[in-house]
Amino acid sequence: MSVAGFWKRAVMRLFGARPRPPSPPLDPEVTAEILRAFEAHVGITFTNPTLLEQALTHRSYLGGESENLPASNERLEFLGDAVLELIVIEHLFHTFPDDREGDLTRKKSLLVSKSVLADRADALDLGQYLLLSPAERGAGGAERHSILADAFEAVLGAIYLDRGVDTARRFVSHWLLADTERILADTDHRNFKSILQERVQARLRVHPRYHVVSEEGPDHHKRFTVEVAVSGRILGVGRGHNKKEAEQLAAREALVSGALTRWLEEIRPR
Repeated sequence: MSVAGFWKRAVMRLFGARPRPPSPPLDPEVTAEILRAFEAHVGITFTNPTLLEQALTHRSYLGGESENLPASNERLEFLGDAVLELIVIEHLFHTFPDDREGDLTRKKSLLVSKSVLADRADALDLGQYLLLSPAERGAGGAERHSILADAFEAVLGAIYLDRGVDTARRFVSHWLLADTERILADTDHRNFKSILQERVQARLRVHPRYHVVSEEGPDHHKRFTVEVAVSGRILGVGRGHNKKEAEQLAAREALVSGALTRWLEEIRPR
């Protein structure tokens, strides 16, 4: 049965023949079934399923109450972030023996970036297994990059605690590092803000400045428009679901469109 089919069956089991979004808390049997389905999907069986349940629990599922938040996946995300960095750095250290520290740092930053982790979480179909509030799921939370990236790290943290670093390393190797070459070559995942800053600093000794032009839409579905300027000259505009995404896209436009190159040519001493 597909994951989508599983959710439909779980919802109908809870609420009858008329499908509705699952409303927390789910029946323990349904939650257990979700956990078993995820374990089968990734090929890892947890000795402590509670860790996996916590890793899949978004704060919205708990009603957003501060006293409930320790039960969400945020603490495991914090741990998983550190475990991920260690595994990725170890991999790069052995894979690129001739790279200098700066080159390794740039590759590491890309591989652990939110955009890459969200992409890998999507390949994992992770969003289908997340425990979200009906409002969050209805607003597209299961596809939201920030939620997916955070959940990927939380799952890794849970695997590390439950099964140890070797199993955690195998998980990262299969779902992330197997695509290292493609990811590093994919310009969609490059850190354009860092590239733009390096080029501007090298020539002008100043920093690019980012300015939010507009902020539209409801809280759960914001759209930000950001301009990037250097010494007062606007070089790119980006639009995204958060300020960081919009800034990256503005920096990308400044580089890919050639606006930075043309401006540097204009101001170059003759």
